[in-house]
Amino acid sequence: MPDFAIARALHVLAVVLWIGGVGMVTTVLLPSIRRSYPPARRFTVFHDLEARFARQARVTTVLAGASGFYMAWRMQAWDRFASADFWWMHAMVLTWCIFTLMLFVLEPLFLERLLARRAAASPEATYRLVERLHWGLLTLGLVTVAGAVAGSHGVDLFAW
Repeated sequence: MPDFAIARALHVLAVVLWIGGVGMVTTVLLPSIRRSYPPARRFTVFHDLEARFARQARVTTVLAGASGFYMAWRMQAWDRFASADFWWMHAMVLTWCIFTLMLFVLEPLFLERLLARRAAASPEATYRLVERLHWGLLTLGLVTVAGAVAGSHGVDLFAW
């Protein structure tokens, strides 16, 4: 079963780079920009710096999705999606769908321009919104990762 081991390794590496990158952006980059730049410049600086990570995030989300789908197919694990006991699998798909929608559809089609216009009119409020969105996405990602790691080892984090 080396193909499955390779798929799992690729999946874990993709998730580490993807969610780890979201963590770095959220906990390091955004606060550093807040402290270092005036409100009118923050969104532009953030957008310029995050653009490189966005490319990495697109590649890693595709890799995470493809490897995850392959593992579910290889294990014939589709029945897990019918059980609440495997909530973490639903969380993985939901997290992947949200990020994929953001990275491939919403941001390129209109969100970048909408936020740029909003930042021009209300820079402080827009930057706070960007920070809150990133904290929400990071929280979702971390809960999903914790649930998936524990769940794949037979432990339900939320079973009291």
